[in-house]
Amino acid sequence: MEVAIVSDTHVPSRIDRIPDWVRDRMRAADHVVHAGDFDSAEALATVEDLASDLTAVSGNTDVGLGLSAVETVTLGGAEFVVTHGTGSPVGYEERVAETVRDHAGAGPTVGVAGHTHRVLDTVTDGVRLLNPGSATGAPPATQVTMLTATVEDGAVSVRVHERER
Repeated sequence: MEVAIVSDTHVPSRIDRIPDWVRDRMRAADHVVHAGDFDSAEALATVEDLASDLTAVSGNTDVGLGLSAVETVTLGGAEFVVTHGTGSPVGYEERVAETVRDHAGAGPTVGVAGHTHRVLDTVTDGVRLLNPGSATGAPPATQVTMLTATVEDGAVSVRVHERER
């Protein structure tokens, strides 16, 4: 199973649109995970149209979009706990790892969060955390970034995709 992982699109407040190459990867994926900060109902609708199946959460700029703060989804035998990661950069990884632990079931679990606009693939307090950066290169990001994950029998292999804004 191929999963496109994106976050922090910030359309239209910081960027006009999601780049075509990001759109193509979302369209081709079996599932899309968006870790918040769409910025508008139009941006959410665009991602919903591109995704054959979508798991999305609310970011700190997503007022009134009706999205949850945390969602869980099982894909290819691995559970993904998705949250935005809102708050201070200090303690970010520990805060997200705690949210993941609070919502995870048994078995392989991966945490997905955004907010920082920086790509991350690390293990914190025993929890694998992924942050795809910004799918539009919205400031403070300097590049457009996203992740794709191949998930099979609970094993998650992640690839970073990045291009200049």
